[in-house]
Amino acid sequence: MADTPLSGVLLMNKPAGFTSFDVVAKLRGILHTRKLGHGGTLDPMATGVLPVFVGGATRAVDYATAQDKEYTAGFTLGLATDTQDTTGTVLETSDRSVNRAEVERALLAFLGDGKQVPPMYSAVKIDGKRLYDLARQGKEIERPARDITVHTLELLDFSEPAQQGTLRAVVSKGTYIRTLIHDLGHALGSCAAMHSLVRTRAGAYPLSETVDFAAVERAMTDGTITSLLRPTDSLFLAYPRVDLDDYGYTRACSGAFIAPEHAQGMPLTEGALSRVYYQDTFLMLGRTDTLDRGGLALFVHKNFR
Repeated sequence: MADTPLSGVLLMNKPAGFTSFDVVAKLRGILHTRKLGHGGTLDPMATGVLPVFVGGATRAVDYATAQDKEYTAGFTLGLATDTQDTTGTVLETSDRSVNRAEVERALLAFLGDGKQVPPMYSAVKIDGKRLYDLARQGKEIERPARDITVHTLELLDFSEPAQQGTLRAVVSKGTYIRTLIHDLGHALGSCAAMHSLVRTRAGAYPLSETVDFAAVERAMTDGTITSLLRPTDSLFLAYPRVDLDDYGYTRACSGAFIAPEHAQGMPLTEGALSRVYYQDTFLMLGRTDTLDRGGLALFVHKNFR
């Protein structure tokens, strides 16, 4: 085991109180490797799916962070905080009471493409500085709004007496659920803060398939850790599969384009991505593009060899 470098995707169920960086730091000690990266930051309050990329799989981290995420979030109306969740300092309160129908109507306005200003307490960098570092110094700076997409925003339950509810959200990269909730409060003529957050899916990886630190430690002890590691190509199952013949493989190794007759299953749409294999071994992400002389071919988009 020690002689074989670990490589793959470890689906962690991040515990509350840990940052995503804390999870990676603890796993470095358990796995005895420093070559780790995580696929999408979660707040300390949050729990749920945190893909951790090990060894050569770290080349895929950027693709994981870019994928859609699904969350279940609890919110409380009638208060707003500096962190936009209930761990922060209360800045505003409201006595306005709303009903379920009002909440459901207000949620409709957040669906689809939109803009969102990231919170000060976030890992976003502006001019090389993390916003949360500035926030802890009592500073607030102007943040440019970012493009986001809210695919699904569903009210799972709502208690009118408590003015508390639970949302299910499916969102694009870079969407802050606590900011959605903060903005929802204002849309209702009140204010709101997030009191719980569970990431139930990251890309293709569901919460039901995650493991905890204890499971990883047991697997390291009994020598079965590789059984917990998903192959790197599990991140790309939404893309069509392409299989190279011997000549196509030789071309791929030199970084040259590959003609369709040497790339079985190559999509014939310009710009299409595909997961590329040789003799059942995942090699790379390929990209279909037009040759200067005309016609389509497969190009190396991202190597994972």
